[in-house]
Amino acid sequence: MKHFLWEQISKWRDDCEWVELSREVSLETPHHSAFPDMEMNIIYDYDKGDGFQAHVYKMAGQYGTHVDAPIHMSEGGKTLEAFGPAEMFLPLCVVDLSKEVAKNPNYALSVDDLKDWEERNGRIPEGAFVAFRSDWYNRKTYEEIQNLDAEGNANYPGWSVEALKFLNEERGVVAIGHEPADTDPAEIASTIGWIAEKYWLSNELYQIELMANLDKCPESGALIFCTFPKIKGGSGSTARCIALVPKK
Repeated sequence: MKHFLWEQISKWRDDCEWVELSREVSLETPHHSAFPDMEMNIIYDYDKGDGFQAHVYKMAGQYGTHVDAPIHMSEGGKTLEAFGPAEMFLPLCVVDLSKEVAKNPNYALSVDDLKDWEERNGRIPEGAFVAFRSDWYNRKTYEEIQNLDAEGNANYPGWSVEALKFLNEERGVVAIGHEPADTDPAEIASTIGWIAEKYWLSNELYQIELMANLDKCPESGALIFCTFPKIKGGSGSTARCIALVPKK
């Protein structure tokens, strides 16, 4: 019997680090204001004489760090159970634009940014997960994430449609991720609408929103495990994403 995978994971434990890319799920977890707060109730417990503990959780699918299935923005699109394991374990490419975002919170990731990444790291591999690092995860509340100005307008970064077309049509990317709660930059979402998000999901691809700790990952060379429930007909769900990162 071959045990090469067991040998490989032993090597990973020696040579790599595991990085948590998700926010914890709790009553305080930031989530879109359109969705209700999470409810968490104990229905069996030790002090009730039940001999075990069990909870009922009630929350929107798009709560905290979460996956959006195509049907979330594309009528008739794929639902969560349609994504298989091979689409959840992917090469991770991290596009670090945190300095640009610090200067312009409405920064839109462009095709030129992706080509600059390739100049440094080589071609984005087919079947990859591409994450936009903005360091926005340091914002702990939904109000901080929305970043309203004096006029009440939101200000946060996102993807350009052209960049997503490049990733889909020229690089065959499977999924994207970002730290804000929306795909489009706020200036676009509030004026034109969710055009980047609708483009991406309409092509039967998925995305992860409200990611964390991308600053602890290299631009290239890491792997990502995107885990979420196999919900039949599901449009979204909280997600647990983990990166396997080579030690420096």
